[in-house]
Amino acid sequence: MPEIIDVNRVLGPVPTADVPSADAPGLLAELDRLRIDAACVVHSRALYYDPVEGATAPTQGDDRLIPVPILVPGPLGTPPGAAGGARLVRLCPAAHRFRLTGPHGLALARELAERGVSVLLGWDETSPDEVERLATRVPELGVVLINTGYRSLRELADLMEAHPGIRVDTATLNGHLAVEWIARRYGAHRVLFGTGAPITDDAGPRFQLDLLDLPAADAALIAGGNARALLGSGKDG
Repeated sequence: MPEIIDVNRVLGPVPTADVPSADAPGLLAELDRLRIDAACVVHSRALYYDPVEGATAPTQGDDRLIPVPILVPGPLGTPPGAAGGARLVRLCPAAHRFRLTGPHGLALARELAERGVSVLLGWDETSPDEVERLATRVPELGVVLINTGYRSLRELADLMEAHPGIRVDTATLNGHLAVEWIARRYGAHRVLFGTGAPITDDAGPRFQLDLLDLPAADAALIAGGNARALLGSGKDG
């Protein structure tokens, strides 16, 4: 069985419900239940409250939980070096009230691209036009659009057609054969397994992964190969 990495997970308590993943042991138990080998995690404190404080939230040192810092550009944002050695970070322009393609946002994007760091960007955190501007102005930046929903396929296709650096996760890409369509048209290397859990369901994307109507090599890329490549693709320094 190929390695399975959930590229889109939240660790910690969330405002909407009591969740098993409120702490690291609970999240690890959930990964075991669904036979997921590892997860790229943002902490809920960083997502919903303070990216600086949330960056120090513990993952209890388990290498199955890969911290994903949330960055905010500009003088009122996260401090220089907040990404540490991370190869994957997350940007939340709507939640943290910054302009994705403003001067500070573009400066951060160029810095990340130069370091070989990719970004997770929620579909509900921006707009297709803003993603278009970002990808046009900083084409070297690797962008993984997450939580795109099943009704956004035409907008998503527009972006992926024009910008080879844009990828997508499977968290809510649950239209009939939507994952297969994207993989066949744009390449399986541009699709990453993600769940968005516990905000969105994890069992559905995990079940979908087992049933992908794709060659085994492509399914393995989606399951974890692409995530592993992103996590190891940054440049030192």
